[in-house]
Amino acid sequence: MDPAAAERQALIERWAERHGVDAACRLAEAEELADAVEKEITPDNTVDTYAKSWRVWQRFCADARLPELEATRGSLVAFVAWMLREGQQNGKGYAPSSASTHLAAAVVGLRERGAKVSGDDQGAARAALEGLAVKLLQAGERRGRGQAVGGDIDGLRAIARACPDTLTGDRDKALTLTGFHYASRSQDPAGLLTGDVTLHPRGLVVAVLTGKTKHSVRNAKIRYADDPAICPVRAWTAYRTRLAAEHGDRWADPSTPAFVGIDRWGHVTGGMGPDSVTRAIKRISTRAGVPIAWTGHSLRIGLASVGRTKGKDGIAIADQGGWARHSRSMLGYMQRDDGWDDNASAGLT
Repeated sequence: MDPAAAERQALIERWAERHGVDAACRLAEAEELADAVEKEITPDNTVDTYAKSWRVWQRFCADARLPELEATRGSLVAFVAWMLREGQQNGKGYAPSSASTHLAAAVVGLRERGAKVSGDDQGAARAALEGLAVKLLQAGERRGRGQAVGGDIDGLRAIARACPDTLTGDRDKALTLTGFHYASRSQDPAGLLTGDVTLHPRGLVVAVLTGKTKHSVRNAKIRYADDPAICPVRAWTAYRTRLAAEHGDRWADPSTPAFVGIDRWGHVTGGMGPDSVTRAIKRISTRAGVPIAWTGHSLRIGLASVGRTKGKDGIAIADQGGWARHSRSMLGYMQRDDGWDDNASAGLT
């Protein structure tokens, strides 16, 4: 019996002593229900991250010849050092941000399996990670891909011009132009249904599901653009009109996916997933000749950066993109071009 199961059994026995066997059985059933609910509401990408990080922990334990279910200050610090030194399967070290993710997820995995992990021991490992990351910077070593490039207006124009006159081209244009205007992440358009996007006399209203654990809906308003060539509202309308004309009115049903996958022969394959959105954005930007290919996060970064450049209020940007007002992550997305024109000291003297 694994430690988690043994701990649950011991808990049930204590309940039986205090409340009787029948009550203990009902409490155990309630615990099983709670476990099932937690599993059901945990996002798939979070589950994938936990599974991947647990495999990293297993590789470390095998390499260091340490027991998997014994987390001590020493083993966690050694785990961090190993990840930065050689933790990847190709023998290279992880970027500090990736190591941080794996550390946090491995601790979750340890606790799920009944292992005791103290906050002090985890804190020691995190302090070691931060200190070693500084050492890497001081040594001139840069790891990781860094922040994705942000979308911009020139890129949107190039993308709109490069989209072919096909259903796929219309979908690509609508996906990019609407996504830019509500600061989409790859999972956002993948989660949209047709009924989540409604026409308004002044544009579109997109009901975006937000939050990783506590979900809410924000209604992002997208106005008609002055330039019809890159107007997200016109692009959305053209895409949906063509989809219904070529594949039937059933795609106008509010319960159907807002953005559909389309194969090379023009067949609709169902709704797009987050990974297919990411691949599509990269393919679309590459086809348009954008200097640095965009990623699934480029549209989100782009709204923050371009909005700031255009003088939009920070609170308005936050509300449109679903950030907390004065969000640090939003401020980090507000990229500056070269630091000369957009310079706090320019023109002061």
